[in-house]
Amino acid sequence: MKNTALDATALTLSIIGAVNWGLIGLFKFDLVAFLFGSMTLLSRIIYTIVGICGIYLISFYAKKE
Repeated sequence: MKNTALDATALTLSIIGAVNWGLIGLFKFDLVAFLFGSMTLLSRIIYTIVGICGIYLISFYAKKE
């Protein structure tokens, strides 16, 4: 599989999102809300971008080497 910049960016943002969910689940601490405010426009954009990256990464299952 050829690593593109888009693949690496999507994977990195998805990992950040997963860590944020881990923090929420373990400690009830939302890092995005802490840094950017609770449901501000910027935090909603970040959540949306992370979600889009997760959906994009579904395509990794269909990729063949």
